[in-house]
Amino acid sequence: MTRLQQPAQPRATSRQQIERSNQKVPRKLKSGKYKLKTHKATSKRFRLTGSGKLVRTKGSKSHLRRRTSKRTKALYMEMVPVNGRGIIKRVRRLAPNMKK
Repeated sequence: MTRLQQPAQPRATSRQQIERSNQKVPRKLKSGKYKLKTHKATSKRFRLTGSGKLVRTKGSKSHLRRRTSKRTKALYMEMVPVNGRGIIKRVRRLAPNMKK
């Protein structure tokens, strides 16, 4: 027999498809804990150094900088250490998966 003359395979009828769809699929049991999500704005503004200190970026870097001197603009590039305990605590809570 050639390819064209082979008998067609019997297809599943609609009743068989319905029976398969009614079978219950076992679901994963939830552990009861929620997945911690990172606050993206916090993760972009703050970083942790190698020693574990929290540092932040400075503001005033985006626009209206034509009159400012090059030295002042260069100072904006530095990261400043964060000193307040409350702020450090809040940042750790908002970005729990931050490196280190």
